[in-house]
Amino acid sequence: MRTGLLAKKLGMTRVYDEQRIHNSVTVLEMPNNIVVSQKKKIKDGYNALVIGFDKLKKSNMKKPQKGFFSKNKLPLMRKLKEFRVSEDNFVEIGKSINISHFTVGQFVDVKSYSIGKGFAGAMKRHNFAGLRASHGVSVSHRSHGSTGNSQDPGRVWKGKKMAGQLGNKEVTVQNLEVISIDTERGLILVKGGVPGSIGSWIRITDAKKRSLPPLTPYPAAIQDKDKSKEVIAEKDVEVNASEEEKSKISKDEIDTVENSKNNEDNSEK
Repeated sequence: MRTGLLAKKLGMTRVYDEQRIHNSVTVLEMPNNIVVSQKKKIKDGYNALVIGFDKLKKSNMKKPQKGFFSKNKLPLMRKLKEFRVSEDNFVEIGKSINISHFTVGQFVDVKSYSIGKGFAGAMKRHNFAGLRASHGVSVSHRSHGSTGNSQDPGRVWKGKKMAGQLGNKEVTVQNLEVISIDTERGLILVKGGVPGSIGSWIRITDAKKRSLPPLTPYPAAIQDKDKSKEVIAEKDVEVNASEEEKSKISKDEIDTVENSKNNEDNSEK
């Protein structure tokens, strides 16, 4: 069992595949992350990884949390999440996991809190038909009707469908297909809807009821710092080259302007 990841919900869009089939997808963004600690069965009774997501400023963190990160010599992270793993899927503390941890065509399970809709009636909450809209009902058309029994048992059974809080519950959606992955921007596109509002945190794990593709990275897709440095260096070289080209162009333009002025002076003489 591999570790999962947290991502932020950005919204929904549409994607066409190679066969021009339309797919409605949810766009999830995975922020910067780092493995904060490990929990092992010998000491804690179970195997798990604690991963921190989204870097945070010192001014926005409390003193005990600062002490924890400074003690372990780790950057400050906004969100901490624990994921159960098997013994052969531990990742070293301080390592970062890339979005390519998941592969295109893989099925995942997502979990998040659904959008809260406040106190709702029985018709909206449980899809009740309501009472008659014409004769025989006095100002109670949307009520749920009778809820109790007779003298025995003389009470309302637990779990009775009635009016109450709608939404704001932890919901799991299983077997969503990964349509596309953008490693540069840290985006993952998942087919279908995902519970939660825009900006909410989404827990993504491998699907329990589906097998993993053969090219799935084990124990995780660990981000190589050297490669990121190389990419940054390449970008700097491109920027410097473009600046040199601009300077050359500006020098050539200055030379042409000066030559034209000299030619005009000679012609006047």
